[in-house]
Amino acid sequence: MTAPRLALVPGEPAGVGPELCVRAAQRPWDARLVVYGDPATLTDAAARLGLPLELLPPGAVHAAPGQLPLVSVANAVACEPGTPDPRNATAVIEALARAADACQGGDCDGLVTGPVHKATINLGGIPYTGTTELLAQRAGREVVMMLANDVVRVALATTHLPLRDVADAITPELLERVLRIVRAALRADFGIDAPRIAVLGLNPHAGEAGHLGREELDVIEPVLARLRNEGFELPGPLPADTAFLPGKLRGFDAVLAMYHDQGLPVLKYSGFEQAVNLTLGLPYPRVAVDHGTAFDLAGSGRADPSSLFAAIETCTELASRRRAA
Repeated sequence: MTAPRLALVPGEPAGVGPELCVRAAQRPWDARLVVYGDPATLTDAAARLGLPLELLPPGAVHAAPGQLPLVSVANAVACEPGTPDPRNATAVIEALARAADACQGGDCDGLVTGPVHKATINLGGIPYTGTTELLAQRAGREVVMMLANDVVRVALATTHLPLRDVADAITPELLERVLRIVRAALRADFGIDAPRIAVLGLNPHAGEAGHLGREELDVIEPVLARLRNEGFELPGPLPADTAFLPGKLRGFDAVLAMYHDQGLPVLKYSGFEQAVNLTLGLPYPRVAVDHGTAFDLAGSGRADPSSLFAAIETCTELASRRRAA
């Protein structure tokens, strides 16, 4: 079986994404990479890093270290590292869309994405809440965001919401849909036949038997009980302040957090450089870096490529497993 073909999107051209892609081009992979982005930005990043980069036609089958097949998506204007320009917002979104279409159409087996700057995209006149949401809408799928490293996998019931809106967003329908997607992905993509998904409570101490909030009693526990009757293994709802203790984590295959900052600070503290962001529920694997555009590092040559390397490795594994299924 040939190596999977992965679409690689650098993301925000003024951020660290282009130079991380150049660094990725310097080493061999168990996948065939094809980058969707602006050739001038990539070439400039290589020159700044003092690294070789030869951009090949997108259909190139063999790429040696220092070479990258490219689907050209030109920026509207040249950009300076660290200085985003909203006029390039359209090119950023077009690169993501074309790469996603290539995955949905079978031309690529998986998608790896670099960081995108939400504010710049919106200033460019394109409503944008995140790449996860964009890909879900394009595929017509319900999805779940999950971040993972070698220590823990954390899925999110809600993602980019103001904290005051979280409790209202956590409904029985939402929780059931999220848990079904997470369980299916752990089984199909990670090869875990009977995954144990620890479900966190929303409130401190998981509501303290209703004294610190009733969401656990009225919303979360009834969903867990119903799914347990179908064979789901769902410890919880658990107090978030103790669920991540190492001894407990060893018994879980994933943790479902109720909101963004309930679960992700623990994951990032446990191994930020090797963490990746996965979108569960798409018809193809999508893995992203677990960091932002880092405008303060752009162009300096000091950006750490570890998360992008981990994203490529993870996407390769997931794409290979899907192809073998």
